[in-house]
Amino acid sequence: MKLILSLLFFCITTLGHAQNPYGLEVISNYNAYKKSIIQNPDNELIEIKKAIPSVVLDIRYATTNNFMHQIMYKQARAFARKPVVEKLKVIQARLKKDGYGLKIFDGYRPYAVTVSFYEKATDKAFVANPNKGSKHNRGCALDLTLIDLKTGKDIPMPTPYDSFEDAASPTYANLPANIIKNRDYLIKIMHDNGFKVVNNEWWHFDFNGWQNYSLMDIPFGAL
Repeated sequence: MKLILSLLFFCITTLGHAQNPYGLEVISNYNAYKKSIIQNPDNELIEIKKAIPSVVLDIRYATTNNFMHQIMYKQARAFARKPVVEKLKVIQARLKKDGYGLKIFDGYRPYAVTVSFYEKATDKAFVANPNKGSKHNRGCALDLTLIDLKTGKDIPMPTPYDSFEDAASPTYANLPANIIKNRDYLIKIMHDNGFKVVNNEWWHFDFNGWQNYSLMDIPFGAL
């Protein structure tokens, strides 16, 4: 497995638009990425904080405060495809009316990081398999929660971020009524604006239409 992953990493870091051992096409060259934007402006990866200054960032993978207990990102930044960020603007404005705001844990994730997750994680069930890639690698997935605008504190949710508990499921029912209400409120507002929650993580939302975007391996520092 390590040999395969090493070969995969070589392919995606030395070729701009290459086929890797899994048969996936991954854009890893900045010029190829810029060309894709010329072909379709929606391909641009937008920095979320710059586009929506009121969003709070808590990029755990830029710290050791994550399930891997190690720094996976060199920079504490969050990106997503242009249409994803446009939807986030609508969501943030809607949340503000109810006294809430978004806190982003993760957005676009370079493919090489997904490879590293899979190689290093002890429980493979909770990390994306590099043989398919991740919606995060396409700039079309977000990990997020809600904050109270008055206090700046997180709204109570079923579990902490990146929890492997059963309660992390968006349908888990053995919870206090107020926790279920908060979780379902978040899920509804995301669903109403073009996202779908995944079946084992209340905080993870995939953008509808993610299939239209390529896997990417452009580091944050190049964006």
